[in-house]
Amino acid sequence: MNCETAIFFLCLCIVSLIIVICCQRISYRSGIRKDLKKIRNTLKNITDHDTDESVMVFTDNTELMELAAQINRLLERHRKVKAKERRFEMASKKMLSNISHDIKTPMTVILGYLEIMRISGNASEEMMAKTEAKAKSVMALIDEFFTLAKTEAGDMDLSLTGTDLCEICRECILDFYELLSKADFQVDIDLPDHAVCIESNRDVLRRILFNLISNVIRYGSEGKYIGISLKTEDNFVTVGIIDKGQGIDKAFAETVFDRLFTMEDSRSRNIQGNGLGLTIARNLAQQLDGDILLESTPYVKTVFTLRLPYCPQKIYNERNL
Repeated sequence: MNCETAIFFLCLCIVSLIIVICCQRISYRSGIRKDLKKIRNTLKNITDHDTDESVMVFTDNTELMELAAQINRLLERHRKVKAKERRFEMASKKMLSNISHDIKTPMTVILGYLEIMRISGNASEEMMAKTEAKAKSVMALIDEFFTLAKTEAGDMDLSLTGTDLCEICRECILDFYELLSKADFQVDIDLPDHAVCIESNRDVLRRILFNLISNVIRYGSEGKYIGISLKTEDNFVTVGIIDKGQGIDKAFAETVFDRLFTMEDSRSRNIQGNGLGLTIARNLAQQLDGDILLESTPYVKTVFTLRLPYCPQKIYNERNL
């Protein structure tokens, strides 16, 4: 083979290689366009029909794989937002239904008593007392709804001062002591002998504990027991409100704090509240940078634990300025 022939074959190989590379590049670009078109069509279908579909792309291109992964993350976030909106819509409908029922029932009784008094021409002390009690129950319910609206809107007065949490716990349990005694409750108080001061709002703390204790009396009465304990940790202080009633099933551990959730499905079908007490208590606790936690073993121990920030050194320094 002479030199010219060798050069010819070399040039032919180079041209063939260039052609192969160009074809591969064209094929590669065509594949990318095809995958992008598939992603576009999938997204269009999801948008047009509001489906829960995800983007599936079978490719070796790492950039396309990452793009599909990020799109699926956004779609998952969108699905969660939709689910949350549905739950909120259902809760709002239930709330309106419950408001109507809870206000209509006592108002019907009040109107009935007033009609009897109008017809008879006089009002007995007993009937006046019943009418007043029903009117107060309506006002209490309306107050609960206004309180919930204010807490959710962040419109509560939360001015913070040094507050002795032990003192507030004693005051709250004493407020209920006569009622607890009449109901034959065993009352167990486990509080430190010394003051436990935190930076908080006294009225808000009393409202939280009032709601938690009321919840025990309403739903945990079968256990005939209520306990209140206070413990300090590194940066937190906890107040536990304990009962030994029917408890709360694990399936309701978070739902129990939802607006207008009542215990007909988890504790008692005969005794129901308005479903706002625990919601308000938790909202207030969270606005104090705390929370309310729940642990429950039926007929053994159910504990609602109020957990708040604790910085005794800060309180000490403020008091000594």
